[in-house]
Amino acid sequence: MSRREFLKKTGAVALGATALPAPKAWAGEGKFVWNMVTTWPPNLPVLQTGAQRFAERVREMSGGRLRIQVYAGGELVPAMGVFDAVSGGTVQLGSGASYYWAGKVPAAQWFTSVPFGLNAQGMNAWLGNGGLQLWEDIYDPFNLVPRPFGNTGMQMGGWFRSEINALADFKGLKMRIPGLGGKVVAMAGGTVVLLPPSEIFPSLERGVIDATEWVGPMHDLRMGFYRAAPYYYYPGWHEPGSCLELLINKKAYLSLPKDLQVLLDTAAMECNIWTLNEFEAGNGAALVELVESHQVQLRRFPDVLLARLKQLAAESLAEEAARDKASQRVHAAFEKFRKKIAGWGTLSEKPYYDFIA
Repeated sequence: MSRREFLKKTGAVALGATALPAPKAWAGEGKFVWNMVTTWPPNLPVLQTGAQRFAERVREMSGGRLRIQVYAGGELVPAMGVFDAVSGGTVQLGSGASYYWAGKVPAAQWFTSVPFGLNAQGMNAWLGNGGLQLWEDIYDPFNLVPRPFGNTGMQMGGWFRSEINALADFKGLKMRIPGLGGKVVAMAGGTVVLLPPSEIFPSLERGVIDATEWVGPMHDLRMGFYRAAPYYYYPGWHEPGSCLELLINKKAYLSLPKDLQVLLDTAAMECNIWTLNEFEAGNGAALVELVESHQVQLRRFPDVLLARLKQLAAESLAEEAARDKASQRVHAAFEKFRKKIAGWGTLSEKPYYDFIA
């Protein structure tokens, strides 16, 4: 194509674009001002600061056409009110984890993490190969568009006020643990307690709960759990690669020009990568500080216990999937993909880590 033909074609596209009716803007012609609420405490590194970084990136990339005001959990709506606020159009954006909404959308749990399931790379691969379309289908009746918005990577197994050596030690244990992992703890005889982040430490300190999982060393150090529970267990069998979410009000999303829709998607994808990078970079140093400065007692779940928990996880997942057709569909798709890529992991990263350990 000649330069003259190229200019004619691009000029025609530009003229055609200006002839289209402009969508209704929130703050003046061609400019949008949105609100975003999160489930995270104010200034929580990576999670809340990542949402703020996302808003700034959107502002920069859009040349100020789309501006986002970010509110931490409780500042505009309750932390656990994010789903309803975005779904109902009170705000345009939200950030949290999909398993928080299990009571509203049981199938949503699979899009955060599955016990003994996929790691961060696996979750990203699944979402990029059919998983995201399923997620969109599940959220569509709620006027929501989901986007992956970060991954914590492999989590720790949690903080416990007493040692855990056998399955019997879960009986009567009150543990803050959401999602499908919580179903396994309940099946093992524990009592699952759901708490927003701001309430976890005081509940653990006062003995309202006996144990909690959160994320990993970087955030667990900041939350101060070592002051309330001496035993820090690994591995995080319940959340081997937890995907966070960006919730977008679908009506608001469709009101944007196409280029701003793509821009939002792209900024969310960048945040997805950035978040995992930050967790991987920060957890090692924080673990050293927990052990050397705060004398945290690291404990590994015994293999026999992990094997029993894995059996319970399979039973629990089948039971949860049977509750509704959407969960059956998502569970089947997840398992199909997991089995498809499992062989590669056993030949690539597993022997490598086994060797260098």
